[in-house]
Amino acid sequence: MRLFDKQDKLQQPYQKIIKGLAIAYVIAICLMCFLPQSVYPSIKNVETPGIQHFGRVTTILMPFNTLVHFGKIPNLQDMLIIILQNVANIFLLFPLVFALCLLVPSIRQFKKVLLISFCISLSIETTQAILDLLFNFDRVFEIDDLITNTVGGILAYLAYKLLRRVTR
Repeated sequence: MRLFDKQDKLQQPYQKIIKGLAIAYVIAICLMCFLPQSVYPSIKNVETPGIQHFGRVTTILMPFNTLVHFGKIPNLQDMLIIILQNVANIFLLFPLVFALCLLVPSIRQFKKVLLISFCISLSIETTQAILDLLFNFDRVFEIDDLITNTVGGILAYLAYKLLRRVTR
């Protein structure tokens, strides 16, 4: 059975599966991004260089902060954690944007995926700042997260394009 029909829509049995997975992943994103940091006691608390505090709201407003402050990271373990956080942020939106590309033909354009990825990321970061302001969730609004999440969305779009090329 083919993945896509003649109108370039995902075939019905696959649509149901991808929709279910996308809903589950949205719930997972909400849990990962909106619960207080104290819920994750096993993660070592790393004080990232360049961090700024505005009352209870914590931010890193320097683009490419990890690269800019690379020499200020105190040890190899902290460096590894910070790098892995950036890599994880690249892949945070990947499954969701990939699912959207599969399910919604009208967004299958580079500019639209770029905008959607950025807006989802901005929504996550802004919500984290609001949660910090209201409830002190110890989350961080990071410009780098906007960049890495958006890159992840673009990678998802490219993966979709590759899948379409392979399945034609």
